[in-house]
Amino acid sequence: MLKRLPLSAYLILAALLFFFLTSIFFVVHETEKAIKLRLGNVVRSDYEPGLHLKWPIIENVKKFDSRILTLDLAPEPMLTSEAKNVIVDSFVKWRIDDTEQFLVSMRGEERQVNFRLTEFVRNGVKDAFGNRTVQEVVSSQRTELMAEIGESVNSKTSELGFKVVDVRIKKVELPDDVRESVYQRMEKERSTIAREIRSEGEELARKIRAEADRLRAETIAEAYSSSEQNRGVGDANSTRVYAEAYAENPEFYRLYRSLNAYREAFSGPGDVLLLQPDSEFFQYFNGSSGGDSE
Repeated sequence: MLKRLPLSAYLILAALLFFFLTSIFFVVHETEKAIKLRLGNVVRSDYEPGLHLKWPIIENVKKFDSRILTLDLAPEPMLTSEAKNVIVDSFVKWRIDDTEQFLVSMRGEERQVNFRLTEFVRNGVKDAFGNRTVQEVVSSQRTELMAEIGESVNSKTSELGFKVVDVRIKKVELPDDVRESVYQRMEKERSTIAREIRSEGEELARKIRAEADRLRAETIAEAYSSSEQNRGVGDANSTRVYAEAYAENPEFYRLYRSLNAYREAFSGPGDVLLLQPDSEFFQYFNGSSGGDSE
């Protein structure tokens, strides 16, 4: 019958077994990239997430973060094309693209990446801002500016095993003297634009008023012409009707005219007429038929 081993021996065996298992197995998480080295040489760098094997002692595994990482750069003064200072605050989004190249060029250290990225972004921002005015970097060309900086940085990191995903300008601050000059320039430009718009509006208003006056004059002239034509037609019809009526009874027409003349002559209380009794004016007072009295 075999002699039972002491408890300490079992503990040693368990420790050796645990060490062996931990040395032969390794886990790659979804947020990681792994590269296996054998005696310092790269053996494999395309591991998928999960459990994998390696030879203990002669092989070791290095893991890197596969997520997009952020480098927040300190605000720095930059010169524009007008030789004016602006304070630029930016950050960079980057990730490891080639683990083998990243290990060789950056020794697998994020601080090396931060150092190189800081230099690349600083130079890219300097070049981009140096080709633009203060107004352009503050307002109208921010998106184009960031894209240009990103392309410039990526052209320098393509052989270093990592890639810049995005470069963002968080804030562009102006020193007090530059801020005042920019404000005055913008105010002057806005005033110029306002004057142009106001001038265009006044010119348009004059055209509208002139057109309205023209239409008004044309409408009045057409209405007056139409009224005169209608009045002429009415007068012609009235004259025709009167002429036809008077032609039917000329004696009645003479009597009607005389009565109207009497009404006009005797309408005032102080009217005085000096006429001969046999005057034609009193012909209808001398006889019922309008002839001379006997």
